[in-house]
Amino acid sequence: MPSFTFVSAATAVVLRGGVPVFVDINPVSLNLDPAAVEGAITDATKAIITVHYASVGTGIDRLVTLCQRHGLILIEDAAHAVGATFEGQPLGSFGQMATLSFHETKNVISGEGGALLINDPELIARAEVISDKGTDRARFERGETQKYVWQDVGSSFRASELTSAFLLAQLEEQDAIVARRRELWARYHIALESHEIRGGLLRPNISQSCGTNGHIYYVLLSDEDKRRTLIDGLKAQGIHAVFHYVPLHDSPAGRRYSRTAGSMAHTVSIASRILRLPMHLGLTNVAVDRVVTALGETLGKPSDG
Repeated sequence: MPSFTFVSAATAVVLRGGVPVFVDINPVSLNLDPAAVEGAITDATKAIITVHYASVGTGIDRLVTLCQRHGLILIEDAAHAVGATFEGQPLGSFGQMATLSFHETKNVISGEGGALLINDPELIARAEVISDKGTDRARFERGETQKYVWQDVGSSFRASELTSAFLLAQLEEQDAIVARRRELWARYHIALESHEIRGGLLRPNISQSCGTNGHIYYVLLSDEDKRRTLIDGLKAQGIHAVFHYVPLHDSPAGRRYSRTAGSMAHTVSIASRILRLPMHLGLTNVAVDRVVTALGETLGKPSDG
């Protein structure tokens, strides 16, 4: 799994007695580097967890092939990727399992919570039991058994009716939400082209095979000092722009519970240089233009010559 991600995926492994093995990311897609993954596979490897960073699915086809070759389970962390695709296929449908997030920061939200997608029919029955306190209550509700009893380890993973109702309204508007965020993403991308040409920053470089959902717009700066200058300059103008993940392998818990395989150079570099610009459904075109103008003023306005 990548070290450049949120802690949830690694914690899930540790809670079940596993050891997260962190490998490097591709510096263009910011997703797992399939070559690095292959070099990290051992006889003890059980699964590959890939993260679709910023809803980009680059490399998922190669990871599917790797898992088939080595008899491994593929798990997609598609927290960023509701409504995104790779080569026309929805992200979250490639691996045996995938996770979605409906946290308030995501495109489709219910405040908190998420979903487990099961793409292997053999896993459905146990997933039902785990999700409902370790009981076979789902079978009871379908009339398949006269009573429900404790069957396995589990917890209370069911969403409340209130949360589900809120989420349903969001899901009904998913296409419109994704379309608007893609518009905002494209506006940033076009407006920042001149700064990339002049070497002030790097914009996302996304393959045409990826249908992203506009979840995140980020830029890469030359170094951490440049990023800090930009964060401070934007903050002075009332604009909140932030870095992203501190690599998990370099955290206290990461050093305690996990290990790395191979160089983590790209992970460390990207984590020190990435800057996320404001992106949310309430953002207006005028606000995007203001962010771009402020960013240009902080970088230093490029000349016309």
